[in-house]
Amino acid sequence: MQIIFGIIITAVGVAFVLKTEWFLETFGRIAWFDEKLGSEGGTRLGYKLIGVIALFIGIILMTGSGDSFFGWALSPLTKYSNPGQ
Repeated sequence: MQIIFGIIITAVGVAFVLKTEWFLETFGRIAWFDEKLGSEGGTRLGYKLIGVIALFIGIILMTGSGDSFFGWALSPLTKYSNPGQ
């Protein structure tokens, strides 16, 4: 099941990266991205960043590394300790 979920997230990430202009026309500009990333390409860059992050998360889930990666990444917040070490 995690492989299918990872494929779906990866496909959404690819769509965000490849069809950025469609997302911009459909959902419009995002003020926060324009403010923080520049006024001309800020929203486009923001949509692409969302897509790349989704790709990264999808690949992590497909490979089965989700538990250990997210445990490591969120360890400062959750006091995660790896029981295998």
